[in-house]
Amino acid sequence: MKEMFDQLSADCSKLTTQRYSTSFSLGIYFLGRELRMPIYAIYGFVRCADEIVDSFHQYDKRSLLNGFKRDTFEALELGISLNPMLNSFQRVVNQYKIDHELIHLFLKSMEMDLSDQLYTAELYNEYILGSAEVVGLMCLKVFTKGDEAEYQRLKPFAMKLGSAFQKVNFLRDVKADHQALKRNYFPNVNLAAFCDNQKRAIENEIEEEFAEALQGIKMLPLNSRKGVYLSFIYYKKLFKKIKGLSAEKIMTERIRIPNHHKIGLMFDSMIRHKLNVI
Repeated sequence: MKEMFDQLSADCSKLTTQRYSTSFSLGIYFLGRELRMPIYAIYGFVRCADEIVDSFHQYDKRSLLNGFKRDTFEALELGISLNPMLNSFQRVVNQYKIDHELIHLFLKSMEMDLSDQLYTAELYNEYILGSAEVVGLMCLKVFTKGDEAEYQRLKPFAMKLGSAFQKVNFLRDVKADHQALKRNYFPNVNLAAFCDNQKRAIENEIEEEFAEALQGIKMLPLNSRKGVYLSFIYYKKLFKKIKGLSAEKIMTERIRIPNHHKIGLMFDSMIRHKLNVI
C-alpha cells in the first residue's frame, strides 16, 4: 500500500530531524499537529544534502550531490521516490506548491560548498539566500497553506529569520569550518587573524535581522507562531552566548546550549506566547 510507504517516509524524516537537531525538533513539536510532518520532511531533505557536502569525505561528494539532485527532481515529477526522505519531501512540495526555484537555489548553495570559495559580499549573500533564506520560504509555504497574499506579506521576514539563523551558525561553527572544512564564509575576513571588531560587525548584522524577523513571527498564524518563536528564542540564546565571548575564544571551541537549558527556554517561550509578550 502506498499509504504505508508514505507513512514510513514521513517517519524517516521525523527520525532524521530528532537525531540531528534537538532544537529544531522542539520547535517543530510546538507547531500545530498538521504542520509537523511537512516541516520534518523539509528538514530531512535539507539535512541529507548538508550531510553530503559536510560529512561524506571518503566519497565523491560531487557525484553524490548530483545524484541526489537528479533523484529529487525525478521524485517531484513522478510523485514518488524509493528514497524515503525524497518521497516525504516530494509530497510536501507538490501538496503545498513549493516553487522549484527555491530547491534549485538551495542545491546551488550546497554545490558551492564542494569547492574552495573566496567569498565576496555578493557570493556571501547568494550562499545565505540558497542555504537558509529559501528554507525559511519553503516552511512559510506550509504555514500559509496556499494563501499567496499572506505568503508574500511574510516572505521578507522569513528570509531575515533564515539569514540570522545561518549567520549564528557560521559563528558557532567557525572553528570547524575553518580548521576541518577549510571554509570561510565571511567576506573580507581573515579567520587566521579573526578579531573582535570583525566579530562585532557580523553580530550587528544579526541583531538587525533578528529584530526584523521578530515582527514577522508576530504575524504568523497561531498554529505556527509558537514553534517558530521557540526556535527564535533558542537562536537568540545561542547568539547571546557567542556575543559574550571573544573572537579568539570562538576560534577554539564550538558553542552549545545544553539540552536542559533548551527545556528551560521552551517553558519560557510558552509562557511568553500565552501572555502575548513575544
